[in-house]
Amino acid sequence: MAPRSAGKPDAAGARVCVGQIVGVHGVRGLVKLKSFTGDPAAIADYNPLTDHTGARRFTVELQSAMKDCWLARVQGVADRTAAEALRGVLLHVERDRLPPPEDEDEFYHADLIGLPVLRPDGERIGTVVALHDFGGGDMLELALPDRRTAMVPFTKAIVPVVDVAGGRIVADPPEDLLAPPGAPDRDRDRDGEDGGDDDTAGGGEGV
Repeated sequence: MAPRSAGKPDAAGARVCVGQIVGVHGVRGLVKLKSFTGDPAAIADYNPLTDHTGARRFTVELQSAMKDCWLARVQGVADRTAAEALRGVLLHVERDRLPPPEDEDEFYHADLIGLPVLRPDGERIGTVVALHDFGGGDMLELALPDRRTAMVPFTKAIVPVVDVAGGRIVADPPEDLLAPPGAPDRDRDRDGEDGGDDDTAGGGEGV
């Protein structure tokens, strides 16, 4: 289960992050561009892109694909110094310019932020504050009622329902994913209690 694009929306939810300039290449102003769109090459279809405020605009031309990013030229950037100044810039597009998701298991990151997350019985777990991909699959970051945050795998097994129109997500994560640091493992404690009974039995000397 994956969103069509990553990155956070701006404060008004009007823009969605579709890429990031992650590095530079050579001395002629080329940049390394990481695309967050479902089709990585589609990022250039949304030119001009903006920064998170919408004040700065960038027109990108993709040059060639690398392992996990594109070599790209940014209009008006002609040397390494100018390219270095763009390192780390997040590239956004206006939300209303994006097409609706084509698959029921595809979502825009911006549509998930702020949704309440409930257990199947209706108990509130928390609220989505971010979505991450650390290399092992998408993770929802939830703000819990006690002001902590927790990471929940964004998989169909753990998050069976994403109802954007209805404004809710249904999830059933294991308790240990939500437990505070240092909390006892209930399953381990239960196993220990059972093991203690076994150790007691037959522990006396034979008659």
